[in-house]
Amino acid sequence: MDFSLTEEQELLRRTAREFLAAECPPAFVRRLASEEDGFSSSFHRGISALGWPGLVVPEAYGGQGLGFLEAALLLEEFGRAAAPGYFAPSYVLAAAALRSASPRLARSWLPRLATGEAIGTVALFEESELLDARGVTGRARRTRGGFVLRGKKLFVPYARVADFFLAPFRLGSGIPLFFVPKETPGIRIEELSSYDLTRRLYEVHFHDVRVPEEHALFPKASPWSTFDGLLLLGALAVSADSLGGAESMLERSVEYSKVRQQFGRPIGSFQALKHMAAEMWVEIEFSRPLVWYAAHLCDTQPRRASVAVSMAKARTSEVFSSVADRAVQMHGGIGFTWEHDLHFWYKRAMANRAAYGDPAFHRERVVSEGLEGRRHASP
Repeated sequence: MDFSLTEEQELLRRTAREFLAAECPPAFVRRLASEEDGFSSSFHRGISALGWPGLVVPEAYGGQGLGFLEAALLLEEFGRAAAPGYFAPSYVLAAAALRSASPRLARSWLPRLATGEAIGTVALFEESELLDARGVTGRARRTRGGFVLRGKKLFVPYARVADFFLAPFRLGSGIPLFFVPKETPGIRIEELSSYDLTRRLYEVHFHDVRVPEEHALFPKASPWSTFDGLLLLGALAVSADSLGGAESMLERSVEYSKVRQQFGRPIGSFQALKHMAAEMWVEIEFSRPLVWYAAHLCDTQPRRASVAVSMAKARTSEVFSSVADRAVQMHGGIGFTWEHDLHFWYKRAMANRAAYGDPAFHRERVVSEGLEGRRHASP
C-alpha cells in the first residue's frame, strides 16, 4: 500500500506548519493559556482566511470537500504547535455530523462553518464512566413541532465561544444527536478546571431546552451523526494531535541536547541520550501509519474504520505520554519549571491520553470487535 502523500496534501501540511510557526509560537500559547476563554479572534481569522474551517465541508456548502486524512494532517500540525483545541470539535466533528442534517439545517449552518463565521462543538459525555451510548442519560421528549431536552453534559470543548452544540439525548429506544444553538433558553454553561491550559472544557446544563423537529439528526447514510461516530472521529483527531505533539517534543529535546553543556560537552553527545532520542523517533514513526490508515478508512470505508481508529488512539496516546516523560528527562530540572514551555505539551499529552477513551478502552474495543468478526465468520 502506498502511504505517500499527494502534492496537495504535502502543500497543506507545509502551509500549516509555516502558518502555525509564525502565528502560534510558544509565547502565543503561553499568553492564551492565561486568558479566560483561551480563544484568540485574530488567530481564528487567520485560519479562516486559509479556508481550514471548511476542510471537510462539502463544496456545495462552500467548503473544500476534502477528507479526514487531510484533517488529520492539519491536526497533526496543531498538536505540534500546541495550538488552541477548538478546531477538531468544531470544524471536523460538528462539520462531519451536520453533513447528514436536514437540507434546511445544513444550508443554514454548514456555509457559516466553512467560512469560520460560526463555531460549533460536541457535547457527548456525561457523568457515567461508560464511553458509549449506554452512558447517555439526558432525555429528549417529543412535543408538538419539536423536542424538549433535559440533561447535563461534561467536558464540552470551548462551549463559551461556540455558537451551537451537537449533543446526544435518549429518545425512546434511540439516541439521536440534537443541534442546539447556544442562545436557546434553558442552557447554562460552567467552566471546568483542567491541567491542560491549551484547551478549555465546560459543563453544559440543558434545562427543558426546546428545539424544532428539524434539529434532530437521526442516523441516516452517514455514520458520523451518531454517538459512536463522533467518538471515533474525536479519537482520530486526538491521535493526530498526539502524533504532532510527540514529534515536537522530540525535536525540542534534541535541539536542547545540542546546546546544553555538561562536563564540558553537549549532553547530546552522551550515549544514553542518543538512545533515548532514537527510541522516541522510532515510536513516533511507527505510529504515523496507524493514524494515516485510520483516517484513510474513515474516508473510504467508514463502516470498517472502528478497529483502525482504536488501534491508532491506543498507540499514539501511549507514545505521546512516553515521549513527554523522556523529553522532560532530557531537559533535566528546567523541564519541570513553569518558565520553560515544555509543560504545555506534557500536560496536553496527559489530557490526550484520557480524551475520547484511554488506551485500555480502545484495546478492549479492538478485541471485542475482533471476536465479533470471528463469530460472524464462523459457519
